[in-house]
Amino acid sequence: MTISVSETEPTPFDDGEFYDILMGQMADYDLDFYRQLAREAGGPVLDLPCGTGRVLLPLLQEGIDIEGVDLSAGMLARLRQKADGLGLQPRVHQAGFTDFRLERQFALIISPCNSFVHNLTAEDQILSLRLCREHLLPGGLLVIDTFFPGSQFLATDNQRVLEGEITHPTTGNRLRMYDSRSLDRVRQLFDSKNEVEELDADGRLLSTRSFSTTIRWIYKTEMELLLRIAGFSRWEIYGGFDRQPLELETDGMIAFAWK
Repeated sequence: MTISVSETEPTPFDDGEFYDILMGQMADYDLDFYRQLAREAGGPVLDLPCGTGRVLLPLLQEGIDIEGVDLSAGMLARLRQKADGLGLQPRVHQAGFTDFRLERQFALIISPCNSFVHNLTAEDQILSLRLCREHLLPGGLLVIDTFFPGSQFLATDNQRVLEGEITHPTTGNRLRMYDSRSLDRVRQLFDSKNEVEELDADGRLLSTRSFSTTIRWIYKTEMELLLRIAGFSRWEIYGGFDRQPLELETDGMIAFAWK
């Protein structure tokens, strides 16, 4: 992934084990969707980016021919660690959206969980889409899961938001996740500083971990234009995993594009 961060602030993707703890509640929210797509593809699948294997490993367990690409060494290390525990040998590659080069083409390329928004310029977006198209077999399908930037999202500027609270699976302590948000509406950039506070049973603050990342949001017609420029001639933009039309600003945004 192409991620813009400060040189001193870690990203949420540096520590794959801690990332899995924070994202544990989202482990399988979209898994059935990608499982069905992979079954229908009738050919090899590429998970871009594959992260710690949240989607890749369950599909690999089912015997699906799947490879993964991710820029973060920490995420890939965690993926391999989990794969070892499952007796799996995944094919994964360390590269970003704009520089991955693999030796074969795929029937399906998936980009789950808002990952594509880490392309921060139109140039990176187009290059990424062109690389995806080059790596698709004739008739192959690219699926990008992102979000529609509705008014509620655009109103979160200069706010520190409590995103959730979970229990640490090892210590039993509470983890509170905050997000301080800043929006550049002209360049469509969203700067996010995440703080994870660990509290003991009495509510005492034990530690705080901070991460920073930047994303670039995309509008529906903008996504259509990007796909056209990248060489795709057929696409559909849906409002969710049920493949209903994107009609409300509270909908999700999932792009299907065929080679």
